[in-house]
Amino acid sequence: MLFFVGKGFRVIAHDRRGHGRSSQVSDGHDMDHYAADVAALVEHLDLRNAIHVGHSTGGGEATRYVARHGRDRVARLVLIGAVPPLMLKTESNPGGLPLEVFDGLRRQLAANRSQFYLEFAGGPFYGYNRPGAEPSQAAIWNWWRQGIMGSSKAHYDGIKAFSETDFTEDLKAIAVPTLVLHGGDDQIVPVADSAALSARLLKHSTLKIYDLLPHGLCTTHPDIVNADLLKFVTA
Repeated sequence: MLFFVGKGFRVIAHDRRGHGRSSQVSDGHDMDHYAADVAALVEHLDLRNAIHVGHSTGGGEATRYVARHGRDRVARLVLIGAVPPLMLKTESNPGGLPLEVFDGLRRQLAANRSQFYLEFAGGPFYGYNRPGAEPSQAAIWNWWRQGIMGSSKAHYDGIKAFSETDFTEDLKAIAVPTLVLHGGDDQIVPVADSAALSARLLKHSTLKIYDLLPHGLCTTHPDIVNADLLKFVTA
């Protein structure tokens, strides 16, 4: 965010409901509500000609917002390591992940949320479990800090939201130029069943896969990501 502020952009971030410093409400932890919350914020600030950037679950949130609410307010869309079109393995999505994978995340979260966050950030999220990786303890603890601030109910329900929501029709409905970025070694949202499929469904997409980069590439390789974002938003 500081990078783009320094380039003269107005930069706005929000805490998803139940996450960060947002209110820890008990319900509405699904993509429809996430997108509607963004719409309420955008309308309150009267944002126009905006560029929406979504990473991971936020990519799903941004996709649904742009498709259902933002057609007259959005100039461009960026999806980074994003969950669309659909993470869950189904008959129509055979390359997805089995439900057991997400049930396992729910079990770990319910059993010991604090430990789960440490292990998730210290392992697959940033690729710190790969041979030769040099983990940043600061990045791990900051991920833990952000997670532990939120609601355990929101995070638990959010697993269903990011894994079982089908964004196929949302992607087809989006007409604005969209940049799709993804790490080639993403262990959280496997690239083969996400970025390339989304790019094909979008009307105007640019796809870029970063060889060997992890899911949390915005933190591990910000210079690479920022340069491509700047090129896209100023083109």
